[in-house]
Amino acid sequence: MMEETHHEDEERLVNPDPQPEEQYDLSLRPQRLGEYIGQPEIKENLKVFIEAAKKRGHPLDHVLLSGPPGLGKTTLANIFAKEMETQIRSTSGPVIERQGDLAAILTNLEPGTILFIDEIHRMNRVIEEVLYGAMEDFTLDIIIGQGPAARTVKLDLPRFTLVGATTRTGLLSSPLRDRFGIQTRLNYYTPEELKIIILRAAAILRVEIVEEAAMELAQRSRGTPRIANRMLRRCRDFADLETGGVITFPLMRRSLEKMGIDLEGLDQMDRHILQTIIEKFSGGPVGLGTLAAAVSEEKDTLEDVYEPFLLLNGFIQRTPRGRTATPRAFEHLNLPTLQADSQISLF
Repeated sequence: MMEETHHEDEERLVNPDPQPEEQYDLSLRPQRLGEYIGQPEIKENLKVFIEAAKKRGHPLDHVLLSGPPGLGKTTLANIFAKEMETQIRSTSGPVIERQGDLAAILTNLEPGTILFIDEIHRMNRVIEEVLYGAMEDFTLDIIIGQGPAARTVKLDLPRFTLVGATTRTGLLSSPLRDRFGIQTRLNYYTPEELKIIILRAAAILRVEIVEEAAMELAQRSRGTPRIANRMLRRCRDFADLETGGVITFPLMRRSLEKMGIDLEGLDQMDRHILQTIIEKFSGGPVGLGTLAAAVSEEKDTLEDVYEPFLLLNGFIQRTPRGRTATPRAFEHLNLPTLQADSQISLF
């Protein structure tokens, strides 16, 4: 049952994680910092750090990028490589299973290379310790042999830049986190920023979209560029069949309605979670494990994928006793206010 649910989650239109067909569509990603839309304060600071590093002739300091999925962490890592005029090597925390795997990556880096590790919080703690010396002193300690005959060999590494990406900064160990000289948290985008991203993507894809449709599409995109671009592509499919390729306002609304995305950007699973809290648990509070079992989803997926948006937009609250549905959730689902009143009386 869990496996089926996980598969369904991957197919969600509003799932912020990358989907297989999107990993090859790199044309929508900005290549330079000047093309990067949104995150204005972060962008200005990064511009200073990059220019200063280039002026000194040194690699960029190690960078930790955090924030919800789909906001552009991988894109920024690739921009760093372009701006620093160097190459990038990409991997992810779960892929590095042994210390030897990481050692092989580090010893094959060229000077100035950007090493991008996605989901760095999922890296094994033992493997993580290999990074400490590599990040600070650009050295690597390798143990040769076993037992009493074992000896340690110290290898010099070229100066490189580690760019780590994480959706859960709290799971990073303090020793690793403290070794990043630049730490940046990406925030959800405003509808105005997403509208610019949608219009830019439409131009690249050679799709005609009216401005009113682009704005409402932005408002339903959950503050996430990846979701905005995905919705644009799906609306393009409907437009190719119905309006000769033009995404009009009525077509956009019909398309998203067919795909189950409402005016607030909530999909069927979001509404199922809210309805479950309200109808099965009288509005809450309900523990994470109990709620996950009730909606047939894994706890981590519920907490990492679904909750952030529902919390950000005031549909649910976290309390010491569990999750509760807010009056806004009752209103959004058109449930009678009497149920909302009974929820409040529980406290």
